[in-house]
Amino acid sequence: MDFPSLNAFVAVAESGSFSRAAEQRFMTQPAISKRIASLEADLGVTLFDRLGRGIQLTEAGRKFLVSARRILADIDISREELHSLGSVVGGRLRLATSHHVGIHRLPPVLKAFTQACPDVELDLLFMDSELACDDVLNGHIELAVVTLPDKLEGSLLTQLVWPDPLSIVCATDHPLANALDKGFEVTADYLTSFNAVLPARGTVTRTILLDALQPFGVTVATSLETNYLETIKMMVSVGLGWSALPSNMIDGEMIAVPVQGLAMQRQLGSVCLKDRTLSRAALAFLELLPGSRPGRVPS
Repeated sequence: MDFPSLNAFVAVAESGSFSRAAEQRFMTQPAISKRIASLEADLGVTLFDRLGRGIQLTEAGRKFLVSARRILADIDISREELHSLGSVVGGRLRLATSHHVGIHRLPPVLKAFTQACPDVELDLLFMDSELACDDVLNGHIELAVVTLPDKLEGSLLTQLVWPDPLSIVCATDHPLANALDKGFEVTADYLTSFNAVLPARGTVTRTILLDALQPFGVTVATSLETNYLETIKMMVSVGLGWSALPSNMIDGEMIAVPVQGLAMQRQLGSVCLKDRTLSRAALAFLELLPGSRPGRVPS
């Protein structure tokens, strides 16, 4: 069974004539007759009684006409829905983000997106950047805006959105702060003589810090570990240790500690699956990220 045969059947049923249906469909009468015969063979029933020069729907034909009209109507509705994709962005967008990016970077983008695409059902998930990338990789999430992985899986596409410099920080009354007040230049060896509050092992931020310290041949002693940068900030501000945090998180409760020869930076951006066709909602969201251009695909 095919759609042209259904159209031919409905045309013949409604016009009551093979010849008139052929004219309406800009076809020859033998072509129309062939399609009806093929449809009857597929269904295993007779749809029309041929009565001399006239035709009449059989009982099976009358019943099938109802179904055929419904099928063709559903097809028309589906076509309209697909065509409407060109003007209306709707559907559901499963978007993952880390707590830091979601709190400090995404709010203006989210506001602009909800205003521009009110018909989109946004499913916003907060999780560690590493877990978000895994969920994009296995297809559970369409798009993530997180700290970009230092080692990229071949199946992932990333787009840098925000360079995110990291600073060594401590409380204003920490011994490191006192050393700075006295004009002391902090070295990696002196820094690591104090306990640190760091993200858990395997996180991008911790890896960046340890990789930056590796050339100095030092070992970092940790007093506490947590994946939430806001929690780390609180722990640092009350003097539980030093840490490495995004520079834009520094406020009056802690200070940046310049360390000789030490520079660190994270990359924040979008992550999607290379072979996945992104929804219009995901593409619309990507276009609202800073530095994006209309129609741009992550690379």
